[in-house]
Amino acid sequence: MDIQGFCAPGFEALYDAFAANFREHGDVGASFCAVQHGETIASLWAGSADRAGTEAYEEDTLANVFSSSKGILALIALQQVAAGKLDLDTPVAEYWPEFAEAGKGGITGRQLLCHRSGVIAFREKVADALIYDWDAALAQVAKTAPWWEPGSQQGYSPFLYGWTLGGLIEKASGASIGELYLHGIGDPLQLDGGFGAHGHRSTRIADVGPLKKPLPELRPNAIGRSIKEDRRGPVATAFTNPVTLMMGTNGEQWRSALIPAANGHFSARDLAAVYGDLSREYPELLGREILREATKEQSRGRDAILQTDVAVGCGFLKAGSAPDLAFGSAAGFGHPGAGGSVGFADPHTELGFGYVTSRMGQSLFMDQRAVGLKDCLYRLL
Repeated sequence: MDIQGFCAPGFEALYDAFAANFREHGDVGASFCAVQHGETIASLWAGSADRAGTEAYEEDTLANVFSSSKGILALIALQQVAAGKLDLDTPVAEYWPEFAEAGKGGITGRQLLCHRSGVIAFREKVADALIYDWDAALAQVAKTAPWWEPGSQQGYSPFLYGWTLGGLIEKASGASIGELYLHGIGDPLQLDGGFGAHGHRSTRIADVGPLKKPLPELRPNAIGRSIKEDRRGPVATAFTNPVTLMMGTNGEQWRSALIPAANGHFSARDLAAVYGDLSREYPELLGREILREATKEQSRGRDAILQTDVAVGCGFLKAGSAPDLAFGSAAGFGHPGAGGSVGFADPHTELGFGYVTSRMGQSLFMDQRAVGLKDCLYRLL
């Protein structure tokens, strides 16, 4: 495998760690980037971006990072807090009156951000095409009842997170998610990608697909077991209603839509740049006091959807002791995406980490590929 890019002196071992993901773990096209103290210390990419294997994967190739999109969306919400347009402890319905339907009148923005709203899935079967229609999705979310008493337990929202939080952001700010992303994040950091796959600085898009050979799991697949045990329960419904949420991610409809919990298309350089900035004492993207408050633990426990113990801040997962959630130090925070992509910040080392792959594993958190790169990197720091 021909590895492209560079490593700063002293970090050359990352070349082999990255190559091992192709040699041993099934990567076909991927990129990796690490930023420390505002400087790029490694940026590597390799492989092919298309299914035919004819288009080279480049540094600015965009791949669907799935739930790693949530960290970027959360940052947009926090920027509206900083601008005085959004108060996280004010009921969402004060900004978005329709959201008060079906017992949601007291839900706050903070509860949305830290997965304690109970609004984790559509209650009724919805049309497959709904996810491609932003206004229709917001209307459906507004009339959806919580699955349990809001605030009573933690339950991760795989897809509705994007519409609940995204709708709140737009109602509070008076601007679109796309405009806020470009003005507040994409343009200041000159990022390659954004939500959806089009209209960004880079036009290179990778096709995503499953790994040909699944990687050994770093933890039992409790989600898959729960889905099989109760096809109509909240876990299964959260991931499969509608079924288009799990299909068609290489299609033009998916790439053209705004599905901000799941269809962000970014490069590893993008994720490392965002989290590299957030890892610094004085970040450019957000005031340090707001960031410090937002990255404090807001909720911890056995998540009703993820089926494991997870600690969350305001939109970011907190570092844990398990290998697939070990974001550098105990101060780390970030967001992995289904399939293996991840971005995280480690304020202890002022490090931003980004790994993006076009070949999806079965983990919802980091898998052996990102963990191997992270472990190698930290041995060199």
